[in-house]
Amino acid sequence: MSNLIVVLIGITFYLGLSHFDLVREKLDMFLSVVAPFIVGFAVAYLLNTPAKFLERELFAHCRHRRTWSIISVYLLAVLLLVVLLNLILPQVWSSAVELVNKMPEYMKGLDVLVQELITRFDLEGEGINELLVSYQELMAGLTKKTITAVSEALPQILNFGVAVGNGVITGVTALIASIYMLSGKERLVPQLKKLIYAIFPTEKASWFLSVCSQANNVFVGFINGKLIDSAIIGVLCFVLNLILQIPYNILIAVVIGVTNVIPFFGPIIGAVPCVMILLIVDPWAALRFGVLVIALQQFDGNILGPKILGNSTGLSAIWVLVAIVVGGGLFGFAGMLLGVPTFAVLYALVREWTYHRLKGKGIDGEGNPLPRADIKR
Repeated sequence: MSNLIVVLIGITFYLGLSHFDLVREKLDMFLSVVAPFIVGFAVAYLLNTPAKFLERELFAHCRHRRTWSIISVYLLAVLLLVVLLNLILPQVWSSAVELVNKMPEYMKGLDVLVQELITRFDLEGEGINELLVSYQELMAGLTKKTITAVSEALPQILNFGVAVGNGVITGVTALIASIYMLSGKERLVPQLKKLIYAIFPTEKASWFLSVCSQANNVFVGFINGKLIDSAIIGVLCFVLNLILQIPYNILIAVVIGVTNVIPFFGPIIGAVPCVMILLIVDPWAALRFGVLVIALQQFDGNILGPKILGNSTGLSAIWVLVAIVVGGGLFGFAGMLLGVPTFAVLYALVREWTYHRLKGKGIDGEGNPLPRADIKR
C-alpha cells in the first residue's frame, strides 16, 4: 500500500508539472471561491486581540461578555474606517489632484531655482541642466501616464461597477464569516485539535500544535505592534510636517505611516517618492523633510519600535533583512510584511532541530563533547 501511494503521488506530481497552467487556473479559481473566508479569517485574527481585551477588562462581569466585546470591537473598527474615509482620504485625494494640476507650475519654479543657483555660484550649467531636463521628463512622464491611465479607465466603468458589486458581496461574506469565527472560536479550535489528533500520532500532533501556538504568539505580537507603531509614526510625521511647514502634509504623513508597516525598508520606501515630489514643489522643504525622515527612523528604530514590539521575533538584523528581501521578492508587499514573523517561526524550528541533532550526537556547537548530565537532559 505504501509503495502504491508513493507511485500515485509521483504520477500526480508529474501531471501537475506537465499541466502547470491548468493547475494554476484551477488554484486561482479555488482561491477566488474561498477568498471571503480567507479575508474573514484575517479580519477575525486582527480583531481577536482587542476583542479579548474588551472581554477580559471591560465586560468581565457581564452575562454575554463575548457578544458585547464583538459588537464593541466591530463598532470601533467601523468608527475608525469612517474617520479615515471622511477626514483623511478626501484630503489625500485633493492633495494628489492639486499636485497633478500644478505640476507644470512647479516645474517652472524648479527650473528658475536651478538657474539662480548656477548664476550665483558660477556653476557649470550644462550637466545640471541635463540632469534637470531628465528629472522634468521623468516627472512629466509619470504625470502623463497617470492622466492616461485615468482616461483609459473611464470606458471601463461598467466592469468597475461589476467588480465593486462582487467586492461588496465578498466583503459582506467576509464580515459575516469573521463574526462567526470570533464568536465560535471556543468551538472551532477544539474541533481542529480533535481532527489533528485523529489524523496524526499523538506526539507529532502535540508538536504541531505547539508550533502553531508559537507561530500565533509571534504573528500577533509582531502585526499588532507594527500597526500601532506605524499609526504613531504617521501621526507624529503629520504634526512635525505642520511645524516644519512641509507642503501636502497629510498626503506625506499617510505615505510614511503606511510604508512604515514594512520593517527596515519602510521609511526609505515611503521617503523616496515624497522627496521627489517636494523637490518640485519646494526644494528647501524637501531638505527639511529628509532630515525629518532620518530623525523619525532613528526614533522608531531605537526607541519606539523596541518599546512596542520588544523582541517579538527573536531575529537579528541580518535575518530580518533576508526575510524582507526574500518575502518581498516572492510575494510583494504582503511578503515584506509577513516575511519577518514567518521567518522567525522557521528560524525557531531550525534552531530547535539543530539543538536536538547536536544533543543526539553528544556534542555542542563547537564540536566538543557534551557532559553526560547535559546529554541525559
